[in-house]
Amino acid sequence: MDNLGTMEELPKDYQDEMERTLVHPLWPLLRNTLPPHKPNSVTQSHNWAYKDVRPLLMRAGELTPVEKAERRVLMLSDPGRGAGAMQATATIYAGLQLLLPGERAPSHRHTPSAARIIVEGEGAYTVVDGERLPMEMGDVVLTPGGAWHDHGHDGAEPVIWLDALDLPLFARLEASYGEEGDFLAQRNRPDASQLEFAASGLLPTNRNAPEVEPKAKMLRYPWKRSEEALRNLAEHADEGEAIELDYVKPGTSDSCLAVLGFTATMLRKGDPVRQKVRSSSAVFHVVKGQGTSVIDGKTIEWSDKDTFSAPVFAEIDHEAAEDAFLIRIHDAPLQQKLEFYEERPRS
Repeated sequence: MDNLGTMEELPKDYQDEMERTLVHPLWPLLRNTLPPHKPNSVTQSHNWAYKDVRPLLMRAGELTPVEKAERRVLMLSDPGRGAGAMQATATIYAGLQLLLPGERAPSHRHTPSAARIIVEGEGAYTVVDGERLPMEMGDVVLTPGGAWHDHGHDGAEPVIWLDALDLPLFARLEASYGEEGDFLAQRNRPDASQLEFAASGLLPTNRNAPEVEPKAKMLRYPWKRSEEALRNLAEHADEGEAIELDYVKPGTSDSCLAVLGFTATMLRKGDPVRQKVRSSSAVFHVVKGQGTSVIDGKTIEWSDKDTFSAPVFAEIDHEAAEDAFLIRIHDAPLQQKLEFYEERPRS
């Protein structure tokens, strides 16, 4: 049915009585809520060029000490929602965080889950429930919802990373809150990504071994390992084929976080990739390389360390000017759990 009734067709006294009673007719709004074929997206694709954002972030380091910020972050606000929006897409919060040498961001925990993609610098670390996790360029470091975590910096140069959280979902559910705590004691053992048995999803028979807990959990995914795997996969990929690897819990096919997914991607120089249309929204972070993406007809030119977004059901074409590596942050895990995720062929 295309010609649904409108509010203007209803008598004024009836409208006034509904307003007093706090009810409203569904039919004038139905097509906004349930549009045909695909959702009406508020999200607008955008590229946050690192060369533009970095100076502002460094100035924030001069203006605001970490003790006054708790987390010194510049949020990436979706232009469809306007300045100050704590959303890069409907479900993804993203922001660039700065930690200066000698600083330590205080311990806290919160209901939303977070991941950090390390953009620049060396010497910083995150402590998650006592596990000290080094932060190196391109690494994905997780702080699952409810986990205590703080950040520290023993190096000599600024360290910057991209935060990605499922904060918009928790805010909409009225489930978002946090707690502050003391700086965390650190266990004297390597993180799970450096233990070959844990990285492969295996555990020693002796569960009381001091170097492992009863349940090994991967909280750090080193970029060096991801890039090596992508390059190996590329040797066997056809032209125009997307070279992608999902970050999962070791030994399973489950996404590393419950709501957000993370996918390492390689784009080969001069090999255009025409993506399927996905129902999930996305934020792409360029670990290294440069190229062009056309998103629903909008051309985005990107380079090292840039971050750009795409709305749901976007038509996306990538082409790299040199071999490029990206990490795609997306909400497919949430959609799969709710059983509405889909992929559509391009027309």
